[in-house]
Amino acid sequence: MKKLKFYLIGLIPGLIIVFFILNKKGASCSGYLPNSRVIAETLSKDFKYSENFQNEMNSYKVNEKFLKDSIITYGKIDFDRSHAQKEPCPDYVLIYPKEKPVYELTYEKCKEAVTFTGIKKLN
Repeated sequence: MKKLKFYLIGLIPGLIIVFFILNKKGASCSGYLPNSRVIAETLSKDFKYSENFQNEMNSYKVNEKFLKDSIITYGKIDFDRSHAQKEPCPDYVLIYPKEKPVYELTYEKCKEAVTFTGIKKLN
C-alpha cells in the first residue's frame, strides 16, 4: 500500500506537468499518419494550377479558398491510385469528403511547389 501511495504521489504531479508543457507547445499526435503528413506537406507548398485544372475549377465553381480550406484540408489521399514513390515528383489522388466523395483531385507534389492537374466532380 505504501508503494502505491509513493507511486501516485510522483505520477499525478508528473502527468500534470507534462500535460501543461505539451499543451503550451501545441503538440498533437494527429500528424503521424501518412494521409495527414501528405496533406500537411501539400498545404505548406506554393500552389500552381494547370490550364485544364483552372478551367475545371471555373466550371465546378470551386474557388481557391474552398480548395485549400475544405477539399485539401479535409480530403483523403487514395494511396492505391497514387504514386507516392515516383521521382522526382510523386503524384496523388485526393477525394473529398472521405465518406461519399464528391470531388476527386489529382496533383503532383514537388520539392518547391504543388501542381494541380485535374479535378472531377463524382456526382
